[in-house]
Amino acid sequence: MTTIAPSTALIDVLANRRSTRVFDAQRPIDESALSAALEAARWAPSAANTQPWRMIVARRGSDAFEQISASLTGFNQVWAVNAGALVVFLADTEHDGVELPWAEYDAGQAAAHFTVQAHADGLMTHQMGGFDRAAIAGAFSLPDTVRPLTVMAVGHLGDLDAAEDAVRERETAPRIRRPLPETVLVDA
Repeated sequence: MTTIAPSTALIDVLANRRSTRVFDAQRPIDESALSAALEAARWAPSAANTQPWRMIVARRGSDAFEQISASLTGFNQVWAVNAGALVVFLADTEHDGVELPWAEYDAGQAAAHFTVQAHADGLMTHQMGGFDRAAIAGAFSLPDTVRPLTVMAVGHLGDLDAAEDAVRERETAPRIRRPLPETVLVDA
């Protein structure tokens, strides 16, 4: 299985990063690596330094983890429950009563910083859009201005050979991306 991005322009941590669905269900999350990833998210850039991201961190075995797991939809419920932790990234869309139109973008930057730091410290991640946002908001009593954006599974890599067939099939599929000229709309 090829996991390295075929580009010589990337730094190693980005070239080797991938989103896995195979987590070690027995190994607890490395707390120092998780803490470093949360710090990386905290130090992400944001417009006007508003830092409009919030996170819910739930370790496997906690009630919060069960609530987040229950909100996952479809295939995500098969594999994500093996992660050492589930982290919900949220956008706080108002600051002092003023709408922050960039909040979701900035929260995405925090999630990206988290992912890169986690990978650099030996953790694997996988972001999911397939979850019930209203269930998360209700379970954690979120105000209307705080929007759940993604759930990220994080933990140690598990044994691919022990994974269910459907998971193994997705994990061994080719790693592809749209060509750069199709991504960059204008390059003047």
